[in-house]
Amino acid sequence: MASTKQILKILLVLSYLLVLVGSQSSACVSRRCLANEFIKKDLYSPPQPPGCAITVNLTSIQYQTLSVDTKTLRFSSRLKITMQWKDPDLAWTESQYRFKDLIMPSSKMWTPHLTVDNAVYTDVKPVSKDILVKNDGTVSYSVIMYITVMCGINLFTYPFVSESCPVALNGWNQSSCGLTLLYGRILIVGGDRGEWKTLSVNLHGKGRNYLNVFLSLNPFNAVVALVLPTALIMIVDLVSFALPLDGGERNSFKIKLVFSFTMFLMMLCKQVPVSGRCSPLIYFHYCFCLIVLVVSVLISMILTRLSKTGTAYPSCPNLSKIRRLSELFSFKARRNEKSPEKMAGIDLTDGLKTSEKLAAKPAAIQSACRFVENMDKDVREKETRLRYAKSWDRICFFTYLSLDIIYGIAITVFSTIDFCTINNVQF
Repeated sequence: MASTKQILKILLVLSYLLVLVGSQSSACVSRRCLANEFIKKDLYSPPQPPGCAITVNLTSIQYQTLSVDTKTLRFSSRLKITMQWKDPDLAWTESQYRFKDLIMPSSKMWTPHLTVDNAVYTDVKPVSKDILVKNDGTVSYSVIMYITVMCGINLFTYPFVSESCPVALNGWNQSSCGLTLLYGRILIVGGDRGEWKTLSVNLHGKGRNYLNVFLSLNPFNAVVALVLPTALIMIVDLVSFALPLDGGERNSFKIKLVFSFTMFLMMLCKQVPVSGRCSPLIYFHYCFCLIVLVVSVLISMILTRLSKTGTAYPSCPNLSKIRRLSELFSFKARRNEKSPEKMAGIDLTDGLKTSEKLAAKPAAIQSACRFVENMDKDVREKETRLRYAKSWDRICFFTYLSLDIIYGIAITVFSTIDFCTINNVQF
């Protein structure tokens, strides 16, 4: 009887040991096993703290400006965001497991959804398909956001432009029950690449947080392509006053300048930003240059006529000139009508004195003298008209030069004054 009881006790102890060993062998001791246990919980919903607000810490934000479109006033950027939050259902103790961190698939867990309030396009992609979980329930996750934001850029002083554009990075809900974002450090990546430079990215928040991005346009390309050619054309037009006034070369040269400037504007119409609320000052610069070039051509034509006719207005034909021309033609006709006998007589009297020849043919010689005197008079009148036109040409040159200097000073002053302000914080 006693032996039977001892056998039963031994069997009970052995069965207990077998159960204990089996339970120990089935317990999770690896990261994969623990990850599968968490996956089986189907934690697709966000953590539900007592206050209903989930705190997400954006530990790192890497900002990069991709492009700025001055036609549509939009700029695109790239954000790489590393975030952390706590989920009590994903915590374990070190006494249960020897490891402190765990890698899990992000598709099997809840992850925060970030939005940009003032974006017209947003594309969010995870950096990796996995997330990192700590033993205290801290979850680390990284995403890349490609966004396009509407930004009213003040182009009045184009190509010398600097503007700040907001990026309203927030959670899906900023109410009492939603996401509460804590912003960490903000880094600028590739800020000096391309035509637009990212000067700084600062965090602003008064009731609503947003990133304020300060952008600046590199003016070198625009100055070389848009401003420098117009300045050179204006200088060439100013120097063209050195060309002769009475030859016609100046008029043809100035007309070529006007056509060249017009073709220049037609080719650059797609490169100059469109006029919006703040029209670029360069539009007025182009209008001023075109008007001055056309007026310069008209003045040159008027001065050319003034040097030729002595008047800038259309007038009747000069009767005195017509009379002198008729005398010239009649004199040549009388010479051609001389008979051979008279010609021979002239040859026979070749040894006569000049006074005798003049006495023999007083009418013809007097007509020739009058013609020569009239030619001298025409030359003197032409020189007088040319001097008069040159005096007006000199006045126009100095007026043109003064106008260019005043315009250069005025355009410099206007470019430093802010005539237009845009409020982009309206979202």
